[in-house]
Amino acid sequence: MKLLVINNLNSGYGEGAVYDFVRAIARDGDEVCLRSTDGSTDVTTMLDDASSFDAVIASGGDGTVAAVSYVLANTSIPVLPFPAGTANLLALNLQSPNEPHALAKMVRAGLTLDFDLGEMTVGDQSFGFVIMAGAGYDAAIMRDAKPHKRIWGPMAYFSAALANVTPQKSHFNIELDGKPIESDGLGILLVNFAKIQFDLAVTHDNLPRDGELGVVVLKGKTAIDLLPALVATVLDRDGEHPDRTDSMEIYTAREVSVVADPPMEVQFDGETSGMTTPFTARVLPGAVRYYVSEEGYEQFAGEEAVTKDASRQ
Repeated sequence: MKLLVINNLNSGYGEGAVYDFVRAIARDGDEVCLRSTDGSTDVTTMLDDASSFDAVIASGGDGTVAAVSYVLANTSIPVLPFPAGTANLLALNLQSPNEPHALAKMVRAGLTLDFDLGEMTVGDQSFGFVIMAGAGYDAAIMRDAKPHKRIWGPMAYFSAALANVTPQKSHFNIELDGKPIESDGLGILLVNFAKIQFDLAVTHDNLPRDGELGVVVLKGKTAIDLLPALVATVLDRDGEHPDRTDSMEIYTAREVSVVADPPMEVQFDGETSGMTTPFTARVLPGAVRYYVSEEGYEQFAGEEAVTKDASRQ
């Protein structure tokens, strides 16, 4: 095999598990090219020759994986999301192992599936996202959690949420596939993969191969008003499948535009952008090919993927 490893040195706890992965996967005659960045070097420049490799290993958090996935969209180059961040939500959703030797074995097994990718445009800049993007309360949580992620891990997000019980509220003008709606809320989420920290699912269905995005408006005047929805997600994990209550409005769409008054900060896959609404977004059906475990394959292979050609009709 000829593998390209993109290694984000600033992700997670800096334990260097990706080096164990390289030792575990290398066989006689293999070539493994390791390219590292601490954020100074743009990931895009590291992928210019990606087509000459059999696969790309994206080592870092979900933001790193999203950046790699966006550059490689619609190339059919298989990508391994190597969980080297703090939350590693994509690995959680895909039911992938965390241990380097198990991940090496998974790549050798060669099971892959094509998944949807989200694309968000703010001003003249576009970003890819694999889990979720949005604006408002979620962006504030990501921003406030960032200084503590390396020490506290996933608990940094929970702490940031508790520290901001009265987040900004805005009026939203939203277009879903050209259909206008208006709503008020603390934030808006665009969902591709549905599971977040602590194995909780924002929406009941986890459908990252259906050619659509979930669109979730976070209702309420304070963060406390979102507690019923949080309880619903916990019960959903236990198999009771309740509705998400009146504290969430949930839609689906292929293309989305959002204007917020007052404007809200934007985030994508946990990366705060420093930019604010308005934004537009769309789904790129089946745009990224990921290595999956047997469990992940069983979960998602039965879900009929929307083809790229069908999405244009």
